[in-house]
Amino acid sequence: MSELPKIWLSSPHMGGHEQEFVQSAFDTNWVAPLGPNVDGFESDLQNYSGVPHAAALTSGTAAIHLALIILGIKQQDEVLVSTFTFSGSINPIIYQGAIPIMVDSEPDTWNMSPQYLEKAILDRIAKTGNKPKALILVHLYGMPAKLDEIIEICTRYEIPIIEDAAEALGSSYKGKKLGAFGDLSVYSFNGNKIITTSGGGALLSENEDWIVKARFLATQARDKAVHYEHSTLGYNYRMSNIIAGIGRGQMLVLDQWVEKRRKMHEFYQRLFGEIDGIELFSEPNADYFSNHWLTALTIDKRIAGFDREEMRLHLLADDIESRPLWKPMHTQPVFKGFPYYGDRLSESLFAIGLCMPSGSNLGDLERARIEKSLNRLFLKR
Repeated sequence: MSELPKIWLSSPHMGGHEQEFVQSAFDTNWVAPLGPNVDGFESDLQNYSGVPHAAALTSGTAAIHLALIILGIKQQDEVLVSTFTFSGSINPIIYQGAIPIMVDSEPDTWNMSPQYLEKAILDRIAKTGNKPKALILVHLYGMPAKLDEIIEICTRYEIPIIEDAAEALGSSYKGKKLGAFGDLSVYSFNGNKIITTSGGGALLSENEDWIVKARFLATQARDKAVHYEHSTLGYNYRMSNIIAGIGRGQMLVLDQWVEKRRKMHEFYQRLFGEIDGIELFSEPNADYFSNHWLTALTIDKRIAGFDREEMRLHLLADDIESRPLWKPMHTQPVFKGFPYYGDRLSESLFAIGLCMPSGSNLGDLERARIEKSLNRLFLKR
């Protein structure tokens, strides 16, 4: 192991102004849930995304859960969802007692395949007599999905879209920010995301009534009364004023952090440019702008001379963290038996794919260490 500090995959990166907003919360005694920082953070997100209404919440998973409730998803309803994602995209479907219908990826963006999406819709109608009630669409590692095709299909079948942009704050498609395409959209501010509130998420929509309902449900669904009155089941999902203060400071550096992540991606493009058998996950054309939250790649061992696990362990020996791609949800034991549509592309990507250190807090020294380590691996071939 190296005596130098560990290089993490994607660690929190403070911009310097977060403590000012947090201190303001302490100075004014706004340490209880809600307050000026929450209002300000929601306004910041609205202005950045172009979506007029936002609710700051405890996590992206909570945001997806509330989106499903708002759309009326209940027991035995079917919800389409990307299979190549983190479990937070699919767990809320189970919370509602609904049935996840998992759809595989296409090779250009690694996101949901429009072809298999439509096949899934038609097959569910044929098998059950009903179309799925909603779609949860993920933008993997910050890469925009094939939005034109997917939106056209969902419009034609009148299926609302929950846009899971948890990994994609700062990305855009044809100049429009991700998070502005769904009927309801979700961001995450977990510690490893492009900006962080240490934990947290947000739900956004053009529909003001939906966001008003989300805020109500997220504060234990407390009715208007001088005492505590509840006529609806609620949740403790609202972001605190202190946490939102971190978010306000992070929003000031969001675009800078996106540029730093993209600079890491450019570094890997140069580093792997002459290495046969390694393919970097990049935008398919100029319509796509990825924040490159995580730079990912695939390795063909027959050509490269090593596989993704050999590279991961080699880097780890030098205290450099890397990680396999998401294991597809349809292969997870907890979701075994739920319907799946695709050609197992995500399984193939999982077997050969690796996420590289991508943090916005990585500089020239860290890049030099990564390059030195990998050059030693390349020489072993």
